[in-house]
Amino acid sequence: MMRLFNLRRTQTRMLLTILPLALVLVAAAPSCTSQTAACACLNSGEEVALALPVDSPQNDLLIESWQAYRSRFIQDDGRVIDREDSDRTVSEGQAYAMLRAVAVNDPATFDRTYSWAKSNLARLDEEGEPIDLLWAWKWGQRPNNSWGTLDANFATDADIDAATALILAAQRWSCPQYLDEARALLADIWTHGTVELPDGTRQLIPGPADAFRLEPDQVILNPSYFAPASFRLFAEVDPDHNWNRLIDSGYAMLDDLSEFSATGLPPDWIAYNPTSGTYRQLPLDYPLQSRYSFDAFRVWWRVAQDAAWFSETRAQSYLEARTPELIRRWQQNNRLPARLTLDGNAEASFEATAHYAMVYLALTQVDEPAIADEILSQKLQPVYSDGFWDSDTAYYTQNLAWFGLLPLEVSPDRIKTAGGTCNP
Repeated sequence: MMRLFNLRRTQTRMLLTILPLALVLVAAAPSCTSQTAACACLNSGEEVALALPVDSPQNDLLIESWQAYRSRFIQDDGRVIDREDSDRTVSEGQAYAMLRAVAVNDPATFDRTYSWAKSNLARLDEEGEPIDLLWAWKWGQRPNNSWGTLDANFATDADIDAATALILAAQRWSCPQYLDEARALLADIWTHGTVELPDGTRQLIPGPADAFRLEPDQVILNPSYFAPASFRLFAEVDPDHNWNRLIDSGYAMLDDLSEFSATGLPPDWIAYNPTSGTYRQLPLDYPLQSRYSFDAFRVWWRVAQDAAWFSETRAQSYLEARTPELIRRWQQNNRLPARLTLDGNAEASFEATAHYAMVYLALTQVDEPAIADEILSQKLQPVYSDGFWDSDTAYYTQNLAWFGLLPLEVSPDRIKTAGGTCNP
């Protein structure tokens, strides 16, 4: 069995937070002609007003909580800090910041978080030359007290989210360089982050193939990395690769896993045998686990995007088929445990704000307004204080809570037509 290289375990992350702060202005950034391109609307040197491309009851909260997050978790140089884990930085955090910045019209923060990641998360060979454009997933303080890459393996979800953010930024701020860099990144995601299976299908993998091989005939998968809405954007700008194949294999995986688990809920991690087309639970002593928990929560977000943005019937059917299990548990107990085993037993007594935010988003898409409002009023609003959900230390909940409350109407089409607002 191949040994896993220090892979992250996001399912161990727990609850987190954010605050309302009023309309915020951000400083101008460099011209699109520079290597650290920002956006065309800033070439004049004017300040840019934060603004979402749609109106919703959550707009003020989303703008204000982003400003609080930016102040607390993003350094002046653009590094996003995980304050609950030795002040490390993960590629996921950089990509989340980029996605949020483009949604809220913050090109300066977008550019500095992107620039920091390019400069510091580059995967280098022994001569110090880049081996690809993917990002090392883990950066932080080394045993000798120096700071740098701690694990050079890439995490495919972070690179997918970064490429998505670049495409959206190119459209919102009229910056062709971002689109060029997105296309270059997509080529490496396809080459290193996907594999051809024996039956001729193409499958997304979570990182380097060797690092995610459980046995010679088994690969480890993470359902929450499946991002069908992003793959549709990729197909529009990158005709050299058939991204639709990943959409088909991803939905097939979700359907298969619905039968694999007694609850029908997706697991954080799962082992897959491409030859037989079968799945198996990861060993209990393995660093990654086959449970419904902090990774799997993101399935609701990613699938809901595909249903809302592209009217994908498979996405809508999946949400309608799988959310009733969560609704049933909520109605019985007025709570949802943060971890469930494959057979449906609660593995933890605690709850997770990140979970509630992702479930809330899914419920808005399946027309369950009453249950969604209960979760919002009972589990999300009460834990929001002074700009943060839960606390001001864990960045993961801050991001998932924000994405969960971001209206699904904030779509690529809305972002593209909104453009950049160059005047306050």
